[in-house]
Amino acid sequence: MARSAPALSTFTAGEISPRLEGRVTIEKYREGLANLTNMIVQPHGGVSRRPGTQFLGEVKASGNVTRLIPFEFKTADTYALEFGNQYMRIFRNGLQILVGSAKSITAITKANPGVFTASSHGYSNGDEIALVNTGGGMTELQSRNYRVANATTNTFTLTDLFDVALNTTNFSTYSGSGVVVDEIYEVTTPYTSAQINDVRFAQSADVMYLVHPSHAVRKLSRSDHNNWTFTSPTFTENTVPSLTGTDNHPSVVTFFEQRLVFAATNNNPQTLFFSKNAQYENFTVGTADNDALIYTIASNKVNAIRYLSATRILNIGTSGGEYVLTTTNGSPVTPTSTVIRKYSNYGCVNAEVVQVADVTLFAQRGARKVREFRYVGEVDVGGYTAPDITVLAEHLTEGGIEEFAFQQEPESIIWARRSDGTLLGLTYRREEEIVAWHKHVLGGAFSGGQARVESIITLPTDSGEDELYMIVKRTINGQTKQYVEVMKTFDFGNDTTGAFFVDSGLSYSGSSVEALSGLFHLEGQTVSILGNGATHVDKTVSEGGISLNFGITTGAVGLSYTSEMQTLRIESGSSDGTSQGKPKRIHDVTLRLHETVGAEVGTDANNADRIFFRDSSMDMNAAVPLFTGDKDIEFPGGFEEGDRIYVRQTQPLPITILALYPRMNTHDL
Repeated sequence: MARSAPALSTFTAGEISPRLEGRVTIEKYREGLANLTNMIVQPHGGVSRRPGTQFLGEVKASGNVTRLIPFEFKTADTYALEFGNQYMRIFRNGLQILVGSAKSITAITKANPGVFTASSHGYSNGDEIALVNTGGGMTELQSRNYRVANATTNTFTLTDLFDVALNTTNFSTYSGSGVVVDEIYEVTTPYTSAQINDVRFAQSADVMYLVHPSHAVRKLSRSDHNNWTFTSPTFTENTVPSLTGTDNHPSVVTFFEQRLVFAATNNNPQTLFFSKNAQYENFTVGTADNDALIYTIASNKVNAIRYLSATRILNIGTSGGEYVLTTTNGSPVTPTSTVIRKYSNYGCVNAEVVQVADVTLFAQRGARKVREFRYVGEVDVGGYTAPDITVLAEHLTEGGIEEFAFQQEPESIIWARRSDGTLLGLTYRREEEIVAWHKHVLGGAFSGGQARVESIITLPTDSGEDELYMIVKRTINGQTKQYVEVMKTFDFGNDTTGAFFVDSGLSYSGSSVEALSGLFHLEGQTVSILGNGATHVDKTVSEGGISLNFGITTGAVGLSYTSEMQTLRIESGSSDGTSQGKPKRIHDVTLRLHETVGAEVGTDANNADRIFFRDSSMDMNAAVPLFTGDKDIEFPGGFEEGDRIYVRQTQPLPITILALYPRMNTHDL
């Protein structure tokens, strides 16, 4: 009988493939996990529960394909653009942009449906509106979207997002002032639902160029939060192949060295078009250094250009390989000095890529492998390589990657959307050799399976944390719904009162209440609740609200999700070599935790016991202080129980695991 106490003190390999279960001697095995769901690998080595998501609004038409596109004017002015069937809507700072003259509501009846009076409001049935500034009572209506029904000249009723008449019978009394109504701002676009996922874009300041192979180039200009225009730029050019010919529209675009660059027209899939220097719509070619130029990649077969990635050089990805644009003398791009060289033959899918510093990450042809195209070696001496960074976690990309987004702050995470709607995360710190994958399943369900993530983007903020926006598809109250949601910040404060670990949730802060309303988007769903930093019994949303068992002044309400991790088979050694293949028993384990409340620990999901953080002296309706330190856990069972450790969090509370220290007995054979 051999006794051992191995230290599992870093998890920077993330979740790794079951095919590595036998590679116990390699470093990545010792740093890896068998399962990491709704947990994020920290660059310091521990794993933390991911934050929940806040509900922002329903897309215009949940039955259609919808996509988000980021627009970054500056960190104080960033926008999530919702593209659907020939329209665009805009979110800023978590709120939809509204437009129109504010209309004061002079009366609201307490009835089913409630009747709203607003003189000469001008609304038509089906208009989508938002209510704001509810200072005159009926605060249950605050900051929610509705649809107009039964419109007359001076009155109307409302329906919720399920087209159910808004019942105001049990709402507070409206005093007759303070509420104003605006319409959601919307811009017409040429792109149908079937086309929007193939739209590519490039932005400079307050102008964005958008391309699609079935449409002429469009220019999106912003002059204010609620003033956006789509126009068709007039290009100047003097040669063929042309950018403006019928059905010869580019499908790829970027900016590089003060030039606007298009590529991959229908007739010229291997050709790049560079504008004149600092004249983005002038494509007049010539031999002067600042003239426009056209470059066609020579190859044995037609390999259409799929992406352009501008770092300190221009990376060019095609269906058959990866290229780099250089110049003959190291000077800026000119018509006479430009050279394009091929460096690898992997090829890529027709999808956006992600840039991290000077590295371009792309999905290889087939969409299962993610490669990082980067320079290795000394400057002007080394070369470019494209290693596979999914080789240790190939099971996670099954079905293929369709979209990327990079969250630079606070922890350098690349997010990826899988074709089945699963959200993947990659903690990526190349300088520390940290490449750690983790998967995320959002709360709720769609059509009997898990909720589906349909689109992802990230936006920088002044707060020090980039925000991850997503469109999530669920079945809610028997209907298909697509919601725009944003992942909450990692920094929730010094106690659990500000914690937000629910999905599609909303928060509350104000005077003490024993009921919460405004939850129409979760009608019929069982929701998890954190009130005053303490867990609350689950409730089912009815008529947009829930009753509480105790009064709260702060809270978060939304769909629950489970965060869990499980170790690989622990290699503890024995008196005659490896411990693998031998009966072993974990008799106890120390969990080293950071700012944690709540956890269940055991050998697997069916054998996990709750760790208690609350003692008898604490108020059951008050927050439990965040715990940092060690928790010692006894493991029941015998030698047949296996050699894994399983940890999960099901409550709407934080957990960070820094290390696991098991004590084990191995039966030598």
